Amino acid sequence: MALKGLKVIEMVGLAPAPFCGMILADFGASVIRVEKVGKLYKVGETRNKVNDSSFNPDVLKRGKQSIAIELKHKEGQNILKKLSSTADVLLEPFRPGVMEKLNLGPEQLCKLNERLIYARLSGFGQDGTFMKEAGHDINYLAVSGVLSVLGGKSSHPLPPINLMGDFAGGGLICALGICLALIERANSGKGQVIDTSIVEGSNYVSSWLWHSSKSDQPFSKIIWPNLGKRESNLLDGGSPMYTVYETKDNKHMAVGALEPQFYANFLSGLGLNPEEYPEYDVDNYDKMKAVFQKCFKSKTQQEWTEIFDHKNACVTPVVNLKDAKDYKHNASRNSFLTDGTPRPSPLLSRTPASPTLKEPKFAEHTEHVLKEIGYSDDDIRRFVDENIINVAKLTSSL
Repeated sequence: MALKGLKVIEMVGLAPAPFCGMILADFGASVIRVEKVGKLYKVGETRNKVNDSSFNPDVLKRGKQSIAIELKHKEGQNILKKLSSTADVLLEPFRPGVMEKLNLGPEQLCKLNERLIYARLSGFGQDGTFMKEAGHDINYLAVSGVLSVLGGKSSHPLPPINLMGDFAGGGLICALGICLALIERANSGKGQVIDTSIVEGSNYVSSWLWHSSKSDQPFSKIIWPNLGKRESNLLDGGSPMYTVYETKDNKHMAVGALEPQFYANFLSGLGLNPEEYPEYDVDNYDKMKAVFQKCFKSKTQQEWTEIFDHKNACVTPVVNLKDAKDYKHNASRNSFLTDGTPRPSPLLSRTPASPTLKEPKFAEHTEHVLKEIGYSDDDIRRFVDENIINVAKLTSSL
């Protein structure tokens, strides 16, 4: 795998950082999740036996190792410093200043390991007016300006779940930054600090919005005939040839027939006369959509799928999330793993990803990881007794 041999420390967090860590793990990196020491215990258990589950609702843990360290304790900080001294990447998802308060900021850790790539993934970035403000995907997307163009004509702005900010502008952009820093390190021999702001990442992923809406662009009036109004433009669901229609059985078909040849095939599939429905007739978009919707309501999704399959009309069924793995094209490419989740992308011809589907139990690897970096059985026993670490299951030697 492409990242085999890479050692990554992932400070436990939600959504964007775990996704970034999962990408690295899927492509071969050894990713160690550093979790908080547990405070809840089962009745009758000693304080070094914690529940076999993380106290964090992270669902992107596959293929990683899990250790639990109390980082507010100096000994816990020393463990992380020792771990970082042999790592390639440290990934942290906290607001600015949190790691510094723990004496674990880049100034401290990068001095111990000049090859360390210190990846900081936060909502608003490491400086700026809102650097220490709390927020979630919707807030970052709102400040970025991108949220203002998402949603329906008659509704307020609507977030695309938390996909745009957390995962595209956050986790994926951070993974790109790490890979770029690794390439540069191969030349310089030195690591660096990566500042991934979800606000700026969302902006960057959405760069096309700004570039395409510039008044000096020849096609801006075609793409954005009603700039500033949602569901009123070429690609936001406002045009009749780039939107979603409901079928007879209350399912949906997606239409993306932008080019003339595809639009002609689309009208042919509907049985309509092209001369009556010119493609970029902006003033009549609403009337055209009403006609097309009436057509789609006359048949089921399956019937329309059979009509448009292999017709090169850019018309496809809207596949239900739970059915996506079984959809014929996805199945033909083995696009989903055996557990029903998406296969890592992109596909590399010589070094493809080979994800481990097993998720770690909370603190399952603490003992193993600490021994790897030189701690003895006595050290580990003392750390457990002092609640500096958690272990999922103590070995007989302890």
